[in-house]
Amino acid sequence: MASPELENAPQIEHLARKVRAQINYVSTDSKINRRFVAPGRECNTGTYEFHTVDIRDGRPFKEQISLDTYGFELVEAPTDVSNFFDKAEVDSKYPAEMTKLLKDITGADQVVPLGWMTRTSGDLAQHQRPEEENYSHQGGVQPPAGEAHVDMTPDKAQIYARMTYANAFPDGSGFSRFLAVSMWRCFSKPPQDMPLAICDARSVKADEGVPNTMFIVDELPDEQSMLGEMEGEDQAPAAAIFHYQPEHRWWYFSDMQGDEVLIFKFHDSDPDRAMRAMHTAFHDPSFEHANERESIEFRFFAFFN
Repeated sequence: MASPELENAPQIEHLARKVRAQINYVSTDSKINRRFVAPGRECNTGTYEFHTVDIRDGRPFKEQISLDTYGFELVEAPTDVSNFFDKAEVDSKYPAEMTKLLKDITGADQVVPLGWMTRTSGDLAQHQRPEEENYSHQGGVQPPAGEAHVDMTPDKAQIYARMTYANAFPDGSGFSRFLAVSMWRCFSKPPQDMPLAICDARSVKADEGVPNTMFIVDELPDEQSMLGEMEGEDQAPAAAIFHYQPEHRWWYFSDMQGDEVLIFKFHDSDPDRAMRAMHTAFHDPSFEHANERESIEFRFFAFFN
């Protein structure tokens, strides 16, 4: 949706504690924007630059920050999962928990899980799993994503929604609206060293963002190969990455708890609601002895009849 001016922004934006921290944006002169992901490793080919911004702490105001206004919302979400690094346990318990939670929050008629990923700012080596061919980039352990992005471009979100619905509900009557969302939980002890910064949807224009095409590989190619011609690039998944704009209004929730979930939008097809929430990991300088961040993200499509 077109981003309105923020003259009527809630008073909480002026009352919130602010952290001065750096957000990693793609440079305006970046030429080839691709992201290669392999087990435990990720690499962006684009040119990035850090900008120091205010990031507001939404912890005291979580009841006033809503999914359809800001593009994100913090909710209470107890879980029966005891070890999020245990893939079998997550697979057996977590999809049903998060599917129910998403339906309860949004009122969606159908919900389709797209896959999950755990991330840590700590030593990835201790979480290595047996190497596998045809890496699928889900259910693994990766480092935090460190650039301002949304996981789907608007055009790809529309395409994926139609494909996902058709595959999941071949006899379905269609949908009037869809959401693409992430359900993000931090399960390491607070405070965390690299929390998730998330941007007020109203401060990001609908036409912002450039594609960052994703290639899922078993091993990262050399630089020359990553920058060379890529077969099937127009059919590959693509995130949106963003240039710095001083109007962007960043938030985070300090001291994330294991029984909380931050839900945020990749895309909402309803133009009268917040469309998407740009996000990235960032280093929080507020706490001298912060703990390593350990988190799990679970992506979904939600459909409304």
